[in-house]
Amino acid sequence: MSVRVLLADDQALLRMGFRMVLEAEDDIEVVGEAADGTSAVQMVAALAPDVVLMDVRMPGMNGLVATEHITADHPGTRVLILTTFDLDEYAFAGLRAGASGFLLKDTRPGDLVQAIRTVASGDAVVSPRITRRMLELFGQHLPSGEGAPGTGDDDPRLSRLTAREREVLELVAQGLSNSEIAGRLMVSETTVKTHVGNVLGKLGLRDRVQAVVLAYETRLVRPG
Repeated sequence: MSVRVLLADDQALLRMGFRMVLEAEDDIEVVGEAADGTSAVQMVAALAPDVVLMDVRMPGMNGLVATEHITADHPGTRVLILTTFDLDEYAFAGLRAGASGFLLKDTRPGDLVQAIRTVASGDAVVSPRITRRMLELFGQHLPSGEGAPGTGDDDPRLSRLTAREREVLELVAQGLSNSEIAGRLMVSETTVKTHVGNVLGKLGLRDRVQAVVLAYETRLVRPG
């Protein structure tokens, strides 16, 4: 089956370039184009794409607000934020809004195609380490919370996790891979994958990137 993609960018020339790159692939289909956030939200509801390439700065409803609407109302659709600068505040805000990753606008065509396939398969295209760096840079935008810092004890979402699952979430938030977590906890990598899957399922998260964001928002770990 083809990956169905919606292009959301107010620059027609960029949309045309993305369309040319994507339509050259046998397994990717561009199902529509939106020039602003409002149109993007409406077209997702009408077309049910698998992936939205979402620009941030658009007239009217911007890409961040559109991403919030799309990820909340259409969980089967993944969003990739398009940014001009790596590790900028817009990319960070996009991840908090529910995006599964971000791409630079000058990303090579092959990397763009691979990113869309990766996101459509259920994975993220931003590593936990990059996400952690973003949270350290822009952590002042996170909720301050009322409980003891670094514990997450005041957040009811974390009560769904076992002690080991919480431990795994904390290590994921520190940017460790499954193999690194396995070494730290002295368990098999398969066991770690099971724990990570349980964490994502219990917390209703799409991927590891969303898990990192939640770990910081719940103050299980802290920026810096």
